[in-house]
Amino acid sequence: MNILVLNAGSSTLKFELIRTDRERLAADADEKLARGVIERIGAEAILELDVTGGGHRVETAPLADIREAVEWLLRWIASAESGIDIDSLAEIHGVGHRVVHGGEDFRASVRIDDDVLSRLQDMIHLAPLHNPHNIRGIEAVRQVLGSGVPQAAVFDTAFHADLPEHAYLYAVPYSLYRRHRIRRYGFHGTSHRYVAWRYRKLLEVEKEDVRIITVHLGNGCSACAIDGGRSVDTSMGFTPLEGLVMGTRAGDLDPALLEYIAAREGMNVREVTNLLNKQSGLLGISGLTHDMRELLAEEAEHDDRRARLAIDLFCYRVRKYLGSYLAVLEGADAIVLTGGIGQNSAAIRQRILGPMGWAGLHLDEARNSDSADRGPRRVSTDDSPLAAWVIPTDEELLIARDTVRLIG
Repeated sequence: MNILVLNAGSSTLKFELIRTDRERLAADADEKLARGVIERIGAEAILELDVTGGGHRVETAPLADIREAVEWLLRWIASAESGIDIDSLAEIHGVGHRVVHGGEDFRASVRIDDDVLSRLQDMIHLAPLHNPHNIRGIEAVRQVLGSGVPQAAVFDTAFHADLPEHAYLYAVPYSLYRRHRIRRYGFHGTSHRYVAWRYRKLLEVEKEDVRIITVHLGNGCSACAIDGGRSVDTSMGFTPLEGLVMGTRAGDLDPALLEYIAAREGMNVREVTNLLNKQSGLLGISGLTHDMRELLAEEAEHDDRRARLAIDLFCYRVRKYLGSYLAVLEGADAIVLTGGIGQNSAAIRQRILGPMGWAGLHLDEARNSDSADRGPRRVSTDDSPLAAWVIPTDEELLIARDTVRLIG
């Protein structure tokens, strides 16, 4: 089966085309056919396209909205020009969508029908910056391919749906939870779930025996305590703003700051929220950039104090969460790092994990180096009681596999 995976944003559309089915899934033999991203939708869009074995190409096209972007993408996939082994749109057997928020309604991936779409519309208020765009992607596929092509929704929140009450409730009047479902939902669940599954396969252990801490470090960052293969705590909360320091998000802070900043800076609540989401984190502390690679270069080449401060704050917050989750789990077998920074930066792994000898974790310098194999690997010494692993995430593959399971 050929499964198209879509992640629709306000002006972007990320995609991956994956050939898989139950037999390929069982054999871990999925085939990636193409991937890419369409940016600046609403104007002269920029399209970056990669076909497996066919190289990289960049194009531009005037695309007014997500529907036009989906239509262009599907037409290109089925064209001879793409070089993809697909002759017509009839050979796309299903579409899987990343949907940020499933609320309390959706505790697992679902096949999309009119009822599901209606319920997603009803919970837009929980993720007004993300879910409306995810829904537009679903509707665009229906318009272009027709309602006969099955679609699935895979939720960022679903992996955290079984958090215990003491982990997901805020210490505010319980009536607020009952009336408005104000609670911690957690995000990046697709990444944490994939990495936990891959760890289990690599070590050949049963799901019930997986007791690890997974840390997704990219532009967005989150940590997750996993016991028995299930999420029991996670750093993101009611929104993705809570938790670790991120590229442009502040992470944990005193909520009284919102009123204080608003009064001192003459801002309204929306403007303060925008500041905390888009102007804070690494960007806000450094005053330079949200890109960790650039901050490390500034620190190394110019000894920039604020670049160093941003990096130190970032690593400190991760290590702080690791300590708390080791307490939550009463010890763990491994810490697993993933995401663009977690997978690719030996320097950041060293600064986070290097001081954790007290917990029995000792990094192996050769395994942790940037020149080491980029695949899944243990980066701690063999005799470390607490292991450290790097496992590249693959959320698109997980979405494709969930779609196959749901559409049969």
